[in-house]
Amino acid sequence: MELFFTILILLALVGVSNILSGKFPLVPVPLMQIALGMIVAAVPSGLHMHLEPELFFVLFIAPLLYNDGKHASRSELWKLRVPILVLAVGLVFATVFLIGYAIHWMIPSIPLPVAFGLAAILSPTDAVAVSSLAGRIRLPNNLMHLLEGEALMNDASGLVAFKFAIAAALTGSFSLANASVSFLFIAIGGLGIGAVTALLVSGFRVWLRRSGLEDETMHMLIHLLTPFALYMIAERLGVSGILAAVAGGVVHAIERDRMSSIKPLSNELSDNTWSVIVFILNGLVFVILGLQLPSVFNEVFREPTLNNGEVIAYAVVIFLMLLVLRFLWALAFSRGGRWIGKKTATNVKVSFRKLAMTALSGVRGAVTLAGAFSIPLLLDNGAPFPERSLVIFLSAVVILLSLIAASALLPLFAQQPAHNKAAELAAAERKGERLIMGAAIRAVHSATTEDNEVEAASVISDYERWRRNPELDMLRMQHGKFELEERELRLKAIDEERRTVNKLLREDRITETQAVLFQTNLEQMSMVLSVRTNLFALLVKFWARELKAMLTKQESRFKAIRDLSQADREAIRGLKVQTCEAALSSLRSERKCEARSAVMSQYEHILSKLTTPYSFGKQPAGNEEVRRDLQWIAIQAERDEVQSLFERNEITRDVANKLRRTIRTREATLLSEALD
Repeated sequence: MELFFTILILLALVGVSNILSGKFPLVPVPLMQIALGMIVAAVPSGLHMHLEPELFFVLFIAPLLYNDGKHASRSELWKLRVPILVLAVGLVFATVFLIGYAIHWMIPSIPLPVAFGLAAILSPTDAVAVSSLAGRIRLPNNLMHLLEGEALMNDASGLVAFKFAIAAALTGSFSLANASVSFLFIAIGGLGIGAVTALLVSGFRVWLRRSGLEDETMHMLIHLLTPFALYMIAERLGVSGILAAVAGGVVHAIERDRMSSIKPLSNELSDNTWSVIVFILNGLVFVILGLQLPSVFNEVFREPTLNNGEVIAYAVVIFLMLLVLRFLWALAFSRGGRWIGKKTATNVKVSFRKLAMTALSGVRGAVTLAGAFSIPLLLDNGAPFPERSLVIFLSAVVILLSLIAASALLPLFAQQPAHNKAAELAAAERKGERLIMGAAIRAVHSATTEDNEVEAASVISDYERWRRNPELDMLRMQHGKFELEERELRLKAIDEERRTVNKLLREDRITETQAVLFQTNLEQMSMVLSVRTNLFALLVKFWARELKAMLTKQESRFKAIRDLSQADREAIRGLKVQTCEAALSSLRSERKCEARSAVMSQYEHILSKLTTPYSFGKQPAGNEEVRRDLQWIAIQAERDEVQSLFERNEITRDVANKLRRTIRTREATLLSEALD
């Protein structure tokens, strides 16, 4: 029961961190999750979890790297193979030797093999943390591909170097020749075992399908078990389980590309399932890391032989050395004429900005702390492992410093000049618009049946027209105040409609039931258009009235809507004509601007539809209610696509918010036409 309670608390913390990230977008999600874990661990009788390194690697690192390998761009990885190997292998071993010697010189109580081990475990970077930062600062695509490729490889090289360093500390002996041969065997063997095992799993799945076993749930289960099998088989054979998971992910991606035209629904199911799993695992990694930090800090701070100020200073110096070495390493190899995929002349210098971003992006994460916790308590001779607590403490502080530095400084280096930033934002928004409209079209296609072909074709036609003619969206992007002005004018027009309805109700020209239905529709439009604070107030007001109606046994608005007669519906249609005319009259008194023209154009369009003869008969686009249902499906698909693009770091938070506002405008238009 205690384990179940612990898991529930951890999952709840992941959810809370996701909510807080929307409220505080400047704070990286990993830092929030670490902070939440530390708070819970520090509470008296709070949650405590012992970190089991082997379990941590197989349960978290294997599936995460498998998923990264599955989604990594193989063409970009191949294009960037030289700088990836330079960082993932060359920089790791340079870090081990140079930083290792520096740590031993600075802290003589840490033996040289242990110093090498600390430097080795500090060498792997964490792509998860960098990805969370990229969601709000938009790192260049080639740099992101470089960091992803580096993170796929350097976990293995860093952990192998760490393993040999700790073995030297335990036994007191070390052979560079044997270590080099072993490293090649472990690395190449891990890649080979991972690729072969993944091919066997793929062949097994193909055999199952040919045998008639097309159960997608069973195939999804095989997908979920694959990364664990890859890691455990490779580790059992004495090679790198991490590289095996990466290779398996790449092989799966190749199989997926080959089968994408045959099993698109299967791929969609796999993507949706893995997105949930990866979201949970990513969050749990940092929450668990936060749970460990209070005990790590307490153990060092309470040690009488250590000066708290000195050990913190040691951690800061080590972090700065890692940062400088990474910068100099990138600088040195950028002079070779090729860096992050761009061939340059030998006399052309890579910009300081790009090198600084490469250095700051080397964020350390949970792999570092898990490796540090795997240090044994005792040497082979039974003596305590030298400075084990200090090594774990230094690793934890370097992780925090790397996250904080990247969060604070990367946005400064990633910031574009004002004109470039505006152009990039406009281009990203245009691309996002095309993608979300494509997602809407695909969703409507999926929902099309023989009974709604006419309505689906009409909705798809609308989206195709919007996608081909983005003039209005271009205008909105070129004029920054357009969206705000448009929203304010729409809300003013809705207020004018509301006043018109109240006036007609007082004059007994409409019934209370008709007024209730109309006001409900206007409130829904206000909710869609309002900013977040006003939206919350409107929701509270709306549901308070419904609760009051239920408690006082008054007729619910929803029941009144269901029981409308045809006469009421015709009366409401006429009411809509009057409110549109009142809104247009009010808008004509406003200052002339693009926003006013857009809002007036919408009302004129609705008025035209209401006053044409066929509005009272069969619509040209088929059943209007069925068509509207398909429009809601399309809008939800747009929202899902925006979230997916943001999670994949293809758009920034600002672009995502702009796209969501565009979707809300479309939704408001749909609501305003709901009574046609």
